Amino acid sequence: MKSPFSLFWYITLFALCGFLFFLESKLPQVNPVVFQVARYLGMGYLLAISFMRKKLSLWIFSAMLIGVEVGIDFPQFSMEMKRFGDIFLRLIKTLVAPLLFSTVVVGIAGHSNLKQVGRIGLKSIIYFEVVTTFALFIGLLAINISQAGVGVKDTNVTTAVKEKSTELLAQLEKPKDHLVEIFPENFAKAIVENQVLQIVIFSVLFAIALSLIKNVKHKETMLHWTESLSEVMFKFTDLVMYIAPLAVFGAIASTISKSGIDVLTNLLKLVGTLYVGLIIFVLTVLLPIALMAKIPIKRFLGAITEPLSIAFATASSEAALPKALENMEKFGVPKKIVGFVIPTGYSFNLDGTTLYLSMATVFVAQMCGVQLTIGQQIAICLTLMLTSKGVAGVRGASFVILTTTLMDYKHLGLDYEKAGIILGVDALMDMARTSVNVLGNCLASAVVARSEGELVLDAPKVKEIDAESELFGD
Repeated sequence: MKSPFSLFWYITLFALCGFLFFLESKLPQVNPVVFQVARYLGMGYLLAISFMRKKLSLWIFSAMLIGVEVGIDFPQFSMEMKRFGDIFLRLIKTLVAPLLFSTVVVGIAGHSNLKQVGRIGLKSIIYFEVVTTFALFIGLLAINISQAGVGVKDTNVTTAVKEKSTELLAQLEKPKDHLVEIFPENFAKAIVENQVLQIVIFSVLFAIALSLIKNVKHKETMLHWTESLSEVMFKFTDLVMYIAPLAVFGAIASTISKSGIDVLTNLLKLVGTLYVGLIIFVLTVLLPIALMAKIPIKRFLGAITEPLSIAFATASSEAALPKALENMEKFGVPKKIVGFVIPTGYSFNLDGTTLYLSMATVFVAQMCGVQLTIGQQIAICLTLMLTSKGVAGVRGASFVILTTTLMDYKHLGLDYEKAGIILGVDALMDMARTSVNVLGNCLASAVVARSEGELVLDAPKVKEIDAESELFGD
């Protein structure tokens, strides 16, 4: 049964429920129960629409909104709901390695065009560098216009935030050579530590070795096995996605219950600057790239809705990876391209993260009362371009990179310890930058496929995305 309501009306209702939160804060004379009942009615209506449309993305959007309400109204209960998000992420981690391995091996060894593999890799790296450079400079422009750090004091840093900052900074005591860390020393260890890039490197080398085997029987046996593994893992992904709405609800509710209103007020301008900067980046960089590559925007948005909503709600690129791989392949990007470009982009094409890093660095400078010249800001950007690569496996990577950069420029008067205040609202910013990271990598796979003349936009594949997304149907 299909709902007569379009997605436009669903989003309008979603925004209206969100507006009621804002309205309540502006009208304290009105009994808050009135707004609460209105929100509950609106959310019930959204759930009814989600049930009728039977689309995973709509269930996830509804879970987000309900999570916000529960996080505000029942903070203690919400802290317990974090378990659902943790369970979901654990299941995702179990399928990432076999899914990546099988996808990359089938994509490369199944075609045996090793020259194309090298060409795809070169195109991907060039694309990543160009796009992330734009992201860095847009971040600088945004923070210089908003001046979000001017006048901000770090007096609101809680004990919990200080402890988290200290814990993350402890990783700097054991510096690593990130170039060396790209290559796996043990495939099992790479799986255990969830080193996505190391898994990709191993899979590419394995696929090349498989394609060089002269014995056809041995080659086909292994190829059939990895192809079967790939099919099973995609079905595994569909099963895990059944609990995605519950995981999203738990993640949002616990995040809202932990985020203090006072800290948000103190750093509201910073959060707003990031969101505006990311929107500008999408509209002025990613959208023109999509148009130049002749990517059908409507179809592309249909393919990325689910991975983007998962990335935003969980603030985890990893959680969105399986669905991004699956949907982009159905969109028309070949296995060999989607299996290489998207996972590699998780280390080299973090558009949202790089924009945030340039912005956050200048924000701390503004807090410290340091006026950085244009030349100094460009130098910082060049440093960020180098330090932000290949650190996807580092816990709290964004904060660690930011702190490392501030340490390098402490002679200018930058106090890296002041960066700890950002951790108070990091969860809210992480949701936005993670979504843009996933969006950028999905687009990169489509652009590279188009450049290779292998982007197949036949209608049946695109329709499959909607058909298989209806996980809650009969």
